[in-house]
Amino acid sequence: MKLINKRFDKDGQGQVVLIPEDSEDMWHVYNLVAIGDSLRSTTVRKVTAESATGSTTSNRVRTVLTISVEDIDFDGQACLIRVRGRNIEENQHVKMGAYHTLDLEMNRKFTLAKKVWDVVAIERVEMACDPAQSSDLAAVIMQEGLAHVCLVTSCMTLVRARLETPIPRKRRGNCSQHDKALTRFYDAVLQAILRHLNFDVLKCVLIASPGFVKDQFFDFMYQEAVKSDNKLLFENKSKFVLAHCSSGHKHSLKELFEDSNLQTRLADTRATSETRALDEFYKMLNDDADRATYGEDAVVKAVNNHAVEVLLITDTLFRCQDVNRRKKFVNLVEGVRDLGGEVRIFSSLHVSGEQLTMLSGVAAILRFPMPDLEQEFIVSSSDEG
Repeated sequence: MKLINKRFDKDGQGQVVLIPEDSEDMWHVYNLVAIGDSLRSTTVRKVTAESATGSTTSNRVRTVLTISVEDIDFDGQACLIRVRGRNIEENQHVKMGAYHTLDLEMNRKFTLAKKVWDVVAIERVEMACDPAQSSDLAAVIMQEGLAHVCLVTSCMTLVRARLETPIPRKRRGNCSQHDKALTRFYDAVLQAILRHLNFDVLKCVLIASPGFVKDQFFDFMYQEAVKSDNKLLFENKSKFVLAHCSSGHKHSLKELFEDSNLQTRLADTRATSETRALDEFYKMLNDDADRATYGEDAVVKAVNNHAVEVLLITDTLFRCQDVNRRKKFVNLVEGVRDLGGEVRIFSSLHVSGEQLTMLSGVAAILRFPMPDLEQEFIVSSSDEG
């Protein structure tokens, strides 16, 4: 993300001018824009003009609009954010108060103004504009006939290619159809790797599968590299790591991040930090359950008792339309940090974020045991029933 300008007042009001440069930037923008914000960007508007004789003509004109945000929609596949709201600044083509939808896309400048920039929103801008935040881990998750080529960042898991090829079964005495289909499949995966992965940035490329599919593909890839004299693959051979997973589906990434044999190799990549934090929470929950808790009410009470050492929270909770509810979670973050605790904000597009969402979206590792939290949770649950 490119930061063109920012201006914050003492009372927290202010604006930023940004240019999103890649798909992860668009995810950051989606998490920044909230209902009630003011958004300014270029757009195309259909304008109807009436002549003196009463005839009308319609033209599409490019103009700059500022709207008060009322609805936000994120299209992850097209990397497009559609923001709908009412026009709040005078414009020769659009009346004040008229509805319009602004399309935010990569490499298009926009200005975002908020009445209050809280600490979570400011940190989101800083993180998005940090050049070190680009994706440095890729994964090819595969089985016979199915593969996912993914880019894994600290914020999201982005499927760059999904490849599916029917593979006929081996027949006794005749394996030619099976072998030909497998070769076509391996070649499609290889082309997807060359098309979608930037080896200048990547530190590690995982190739994972059940059985020997990964080994067969790896051999195929470097046989093809010899034939085509592909120097790129030879120069980056050390970045490839073969690993085992249960299937070729995206959710198998979770198994890889939990594999202790891979942790050393993945330690330098940013994508594993949230996974390690979640693993530590689960370990504490298993070994000393009174020092781990989850659920909004339990975590709020733990923060109020100065008990939280590590707060784990998903970015979904900061996208809620209720301003007071968002403020509640922002206060949680600030409260933990003020007391010297650590805060981990998980992306709902990351496998670890998906897991945390299943635990209500907020959890905590505690400095000291609080057995009363679990008892209160049980009592309140029984009262509701």
